[in-house]
Amino acid sequence: MRTGSSAWGLFPYEGEEDADLINAGKQTVTLLPGSSIFDSATSFAMIRSQKVQLTVLGAMEVADNGDIANWKIPGKMVKGMGGAMDLVASAQNIIVCMLHTNKAGESKLLRKCSLPLTGVGCVKKIVSDLGVFDLTPEGFKLLERAPGVSVDEIRAKTEGRLVVEGDVLEMVL
Repeated sequence: MRTGSSAWGLFPYEGEEDADLINAGKQTVTLLPGSSIFDSATSFAMIRSQKVQLTVLGAMEVADNGDIANWKIPGKMVKGMGGAMDLVASAQNIIVCMLHTNKAGESKLLRKCSLPLTGVGCVKKIVSDLGVFDLTPEGFKLLERAPGVSVDEIRAKTEGRLVVEGDVLEMVL
């Protein structure tokens, strides 16, 4: 079965892979007509010279002081740390998009990360399946909540310090 994403074409059929066309997960991919790409060296040159102003990435955990853990679970095999550490060290604005809880239903918005850190105090905003949060010195400030999600549910599923001011509006999709 071939699957793909809107950013890339479909995954190639076995035997049709081009080892030079890989995504951040080290998977071989195909390109859509009109695609434009550049090599990893150029990518890291842009990142390390601070030409990337905004980074949007996923995370396994975020602490209420802006720490992020998104590259390794101890004891699990990883294909490599990729460029996330460079991105969070260089970009001025870091937004994390993530599920609010893990498979066991435990919060991923924590007082302190338990996994190895990717970056320290760098996250500015989180968009989870439950809401949108700014990172403040007081903790996760709830800006908007997802449709059908109550502030009480968000409180119950957030381990880290949560700041709720006034009525929090439901986000418009």
